[in-house]
Amino acid sequence: MPEEPEVDTERLHEAIHEEVEREGGAFIRRIALTTALLAVFASVAALRAGDTANEALSLKTEAARLQSEASDQWAFYQAKGVKAGVQEAARAAWLAVGKQPPEEYDQRVRRYEDEQKEIQERAREKEKERDAKSEEAEGLLHRHHGYANSVALFQVSIALGAIAALTRNRLVWFGSMAVGLAGSALFCLTLAR
Repeated sequence: MPEEPEVDTERLHEAIHEEVEREGGAFIRRIALTTALLAVFASVAALRAGDTANEALSLKTEAARLQSEASDQWAFYQAKGVKAGVQEAARAAWLAVGKQPPEEYDQRVRRYEDEQKEIQERAREKEKERDAKSEEAEGLLHRHHGYANSVALFQVSIALGAIAALTRNRLVWFGSMAVGLAGSALFCLTLAR
C-alpha cells in the first residue's frame, strides 16, 4: 500500500491560529483603547455631576437660611405693627374719655411705622437673595442631570465595548462608539451651558 502524502497540518493550524490571533488581537486592542477613553470621559462626567449636585445643595441650604432670616424679619415687622396698634388703642382710650392723649403715643406710632418700613426692606432683600440662590441651584441641578445622563450613555457604551470584545463583533463595537459619541456630545453641551 502506498504511503499517503503527509501534510503538515500542525504547521498549517499554527499559521491559521497566528493569523486569527493577529487579526483578533488588533481588533481587541482597538476595543480596549476606545473603552478606556470612554471610561475616562465617564469619570470626568461623573465628577462634574457630583460637583454640580453638591454645589446646588449648598446653594439650596443658603436659600433656606435666607428664607429663615426673611421670616424673622417679617415676624419683627408684625411685632412692630402690634406695638403701633397698642399705642393707637391707648391713644383712642384717652380720646374716648374726652382727654387729649400724650404726644408720646403719636411719636411711638410714627417710630414703629418707620421701623416697619426698614424691616420690610430688609425682609424683601433677604427674599431676593433667597430667590437668586434658589434659581442658581436649579440651573446647577439642570446641568447635573445633563452630566448624569452622559455618564449613563458612557456606561452603556463601555458595556457594548465589552460585548464587542467577547463576541468580536464589529457592528456592536461601532454601536459602542456611536453611543459613546452621543455621551460625549451631551457632556460637551452640558459643559458649554
